[in-house]
Amino acid sequence: MSIHNGHRDRMKKEFMTGGLEPFSEARALELLLFYSRLQGDVNPLAHNLLSTFGSLAGVFDADLNDLKAVSGVGENTAILLKLVPALAAKYLASRTSADVIISSSHDLQELFAPYFFAARNEMTFLACFDAKFKLLGVRKISEGGPNATDINVRQVVSAALSFNASTVVLAHNHPSGLATPSDEDLSTTRYLRQILSQISIILYDHIIMADEDMVSMRDSGYFMAL
Repeated sequence: MSIHNGHRDRMKKEFMTGGLEPFSEARALELLLFYSRLQGDVNPLAHNLLSTFGSLAGVFDADLNDLKAVSGVGENTAILLKLVPALAAKYLASRTSADVIISSSHDLQELFAPYFFAARNEMTFLACFDAKFKLLGVRKISEGGPNATDINVRQVVSAALSFNASTVVLAHNHPSGLATPSDEDLSTTRYLRQILSQISIILYDHIIMADEDMVSMRDSGYFMAL
């Protein structure tokens, strides 16, 4: 057994007994890199990645081509690094219980947060509920660039009807800004409320998320002005 294999085995055992909490960002990244670089010392590569992108979050948020531009990062390593936040988002979304009944905007924030986890682009989701506000399902409506996305009214209506929803909640994120709704957000919300009301579906709220911040257009009084 080489010195590197012994080091890898010790780090794996440390993780299995104590989890990642005691690990620095560099050591946590090093542990991950074991699975794309099967031999050799990957500690320098972990430090190089953190130096290049500033933090562990910066590494995972980096563009695929930017990752591959780092010396020592091949396609497998770059894909593994992009796969981690994508899988984490899937994992968090899969833990959302379809039996939950929403009673507050905080509940809505908890519902939607996994869908925007590590998102770099603006995305829109629609949560559909029955008459008792029991969750029927969440459908992705659109995804755009980092600053804008087009909300397709036809897709909103189609998703609501496919779940036989009585009430829906729209949510989108502002990846590089504040959670305050823009004039376009307000006009889109107004139009969607009108369209959905014609088919007896209530647009209960429009949630806007930005990092840890969240604005409920209903709670904030925007709905009263629409």
